[in-house]
Amino acid sequence: MQRAVDLFYKFLEFLLILLLSGMAIMVFLNVVLRYGFNSGVNVSDELSRYFFVWVTFIGAVVTFRENSHVGVETLVMMFGRRGRIICMILSNIVIIAVSAIFFWGTWKQAPINASMVAPVTKLPMIWVYGIGFFTGAGVVIIALERLFRLLTGRITEEEIAAFAGEHMSLEQLSERT
Repeated sequence: MQRAVDLFYKFLEFLLILLLSGMAIMVFLNVVLRYGFNSGVNVSDELSRYFFVWVTFIGAVVTFRENSHVGVETLVMMFGRRGRIICMILSNIVIIAVSAIFFWGTWKQAPINASMVAPVTKLPMIWVYGIGFFTGAGVVIIALERLFRLLTGRITEEEIAAFAGEHMSLEQLSERT
């Protein structure tokens, strides 16, 4: 099962690479066409914006899985093992609540987004903003799994250290600020 999950996240990372590459190519091509030939590709403006939305929200799920979101490690590092576990439990409960609200908001907006179309591509806007379903559900699932392992005592010391930011070098920690 873990292999399937790891393969899924490898696929997501590959998808992020494709989306970011596509976005960079479209924007570069449009810049060259506009400044060099006084023309452009209208579709690339719109699609690059949508790719950016997808990169952001898919990346949020991948980043959450890797414990790479911005945290308050300086506070958590001051606690012992028990304090860190309590912080992890509280953090995951808040994350589940916020992500569930995000999913619910996407659900409430879905009929409106499904009826609206993009001006150039005529793509239904649910294809753009529907990524909230994936992000909300993905983060809730990851947080629920972490919370389950926390409450059943199956959390590893490496995961606790990662939550506290102890698995990173000073350079890595400084990059996160």
